[in-house]
Parts: sequence; structure tokens; C-alpha cells
Amino acid sequence: MANISFLLVLIIVPFVLIGMSSAQLTSNFYNSSCPNVLSIIKTAVNSAIATESRMGASLLRLHFHDCFVNGCDASVLLDDTSSFTGEKTANPNSGSIRGFDVIDTIKTQVESSCAGIVSCADILAIAARDSVVKLGGPSWTVLLGRRDSTTASLSTANSDIPAPTLNLSSLISSFSNKGFNSREMVALSGSHTIGQARCTTFRDRLYNETDINATFATSLKSNCPQSGSDNNISPLDTTSPTTFDNIYYKNLRIQKGLLHSDQQLFSGGSTDSIVNTYSSNSATFFTDFANAMVKMGNLSPLTGTNGQIRTNCRKTN
Repeated sequence: MANISFLLVLIIVPFVLIGMSSAQLTSNFYNSSCPNVLSIIKTAVNSAIATESRMGASLLRLHFHDCFVNGCDASVLLDDTSSFTGEKTANPNSGSIRGFDVIDTIKTQVESSCAGIVSCADILAIAARDSVVKLGGPSWTVLLGRRDSTTASLSTANSDIPAPTLNLSSLISSFSNKGFNSREMVALSGSHTIGQARCTTFRDRLYNETDINATFATSLKSNCPQSGSDNNISPLDTTSPTTFDNIYYKNLRIQKGLLHSDQQLFSGGSTDSIVNTYSSNSATFFTDFANAMVKMGNLSPLTGTNGQIRTNCRKTN
């Protein structure tokens, strides 16, 4: 009898532990608790992009920079306080990430409709998808149920967000550390088909690298001199900077990648064939990008009783 009891414990305990593990994100998380949330966010995102087309890329980047630092928990939105240092001043973010005011506006509208229900982390995930769709890219089902962190990590933001100076092996490693393979890394890099980059992030490439189209480099130098003008911006995709398409990959094939890390994807290495595929087949890129975004949105979310639902995305409750 004792042996039978012991066996039952072996069987039941793991089952209980599995059942108690973090809840899974679901597509219908707010269907009854906040049924209007998707339409509220979509309307606000479309309005923000209509006002400034660059905002779509900024909102997509916010989600990315959130998820790569300890998971998709809206830690990137937290402001510094006298006793707390957030992630906004990290090297990849300082003077660069933007769109916080748009998230504030969305959060205010969502709170008016259903107070204390929708997390800032979920708002970021939905806004990223809606931005891509508004600019002509693919759609995907955003899984929901994330909760917001009460902490942030400046050091992790500095170490885990891929830098524009990385070579191919470092890019592969950086994404691999988050569970992405090379193909998913190249697909996610396609987010650079929209948006702008600051002169300071591509100056070295303009003046010191040889695998860059000469005419392209010359066209950029007036806006990005060898010294000064660090914050002048240029489009990551010079051909169609406000349209989500596969032109980014076509540009890489003719050495018109703006960032060093961009051109590394097509530099005689293991990812050249993936760039060729996406360059010639927009539908394949769209499918792979959408799938990779779902995967990214599932990076270490806080669920269940972990974290909180922030009333103000910029500070903990």
C-alpha cells in the first residue's frame, strides 16, 4: 500500500506542478473583460501613424526593445525616479526609442473603457501588430494575458538588445540567446523596412566600410558628416521608408544596408540565402515575420498573479 501511495505521489505531484505553472497567453483573453480593447488600440495607432508615418516603426521597436530585456513585460516604459533607474537611458534606447506619448494616450483610452484590466505589455504587443498592418505589412493573432513588471534592468538593456555594430556571428548569437534561429533573426531584421536611424549608428559604416554602394554612401554623407549631427536621421530603407515590404532585402543585395548589422545579413555568410528568399518572395517574408513576432511576443511574459496591471504605463502602481 505504501508503494502504491508513493507511486501516486510521483504521478500526481508533477501534474499539479504543471497545472500551477505560468498561464498561457490566449487570443481571447479580453473578450469578456474588455471587449473593445482591440478596436481602441487600432484606432489610436492608425491616428498616430496618420499624424506621423514614422510612428509605426517606433511602436514596433518599443515592443522589440521591451521583449528582449527580461521578456515582454513593459519594463521599457518605466520612467526613472529618484530611487529607480529604468531602461530608457540604456545605450540602445537613450535619445532613440520614442512613442511613449502614443502609448500613454492608448492607455488612458483603454482605462476609460475598462479600468485596471489591460496591461501595458499587451498594449505594446497589439500596437506593434497594428503598426505593421497599417504600413502594409502582414497581420497576426496577438496572444494576450501579459502582466506588467514592477522592475526594469538598465544593464540587461545594454547587454541584450542587439547593437547596430554587431557582425553576423554576434547577431546570430544574440538572437539565439532568446531562442531564435538564423532565419527568424533575418525575418525580424526585416522590421528595418520601416523607420529611421540616427547618424551616430551608421557613421562608421559610411566612412570606413567598403561593402557599401558608393552612390548610396555619398547621398548620406551630407546629412551625416564625419563629426557632429549625431541625431540627424536617415531611413533604414531608402526606397520605401514608410511601407512595410521586402525592399529592405533587395537593398541588402546591392549593398544599400544602412547599418553595419543590416549589411552583415548579406555579406557572403550563412544568411545570404535567406535574404535572397525574402528579396524574391514577399509572401514568404510576411509569413515568417508574422510567426517570429508571435514567438517574440511570448518571451517570458508575466502571467497569472505575477507582476501587475499598471494604471500608468510610466510607473508602478
